[in-house]
Amino acid sequence: MKKIPSFTIDHLRMVRGIFVSRKDYVGQEVITTFDVRMKVPNAEPALGQGAIHSMEHLIATFLRNHPTWNDKVIYWGPMGCLTGNYLILAGDLQSTDVVDLLKEAYSFVANYEGEIPGATPKDCGNYLLQDLPMARYEARKYLEEVLLQLKEENLHYPV
Repeated sequence: MKKIPSFTIDHLRMVRGIFVSRKDYVGQEVITTFDVRMKVPNAEPALGQGAIHSMEHLIATFLRNHPTWNDKVIYWGPMGCLTGNYLILAGDLQSTDVVDLLKEAYSFVANYEGEIPGATPKDCGNYLLQDLPMARYEARKYLEEVLLQLKEENLHYPV
């Protein structure tokens, strides 16, 4: 069976950052998938399930309510390996195009207080799997250590 493109990236050389994972076409429209990598693969502990679930609720809500980007958001959600998230947006975009958006989103989570949107039995299939304190911690860590100090290596997959 042929490997899918995301399994051809050298995860042993990856760093944290924002990477264009793929571009697809739906009719004439380009859809860009971003790999928002919060942890160094196979080198750092993965994100906790409760933390990444809380981030998913918060950032998905933030993005879909963003005054500029809301109509371009297709998907935000965790990677199965729990080292980051996927962001899928309408448009032919580069990593640099979403830096400010992700700074806003991670700042939103890092400073969030209150009820997590959609964290009720009626709204979520596993509403008790939430960890806002760790979501805030991980968001702040990614914001301060990666997003606010981006270098070229944080914006392009290793070759």
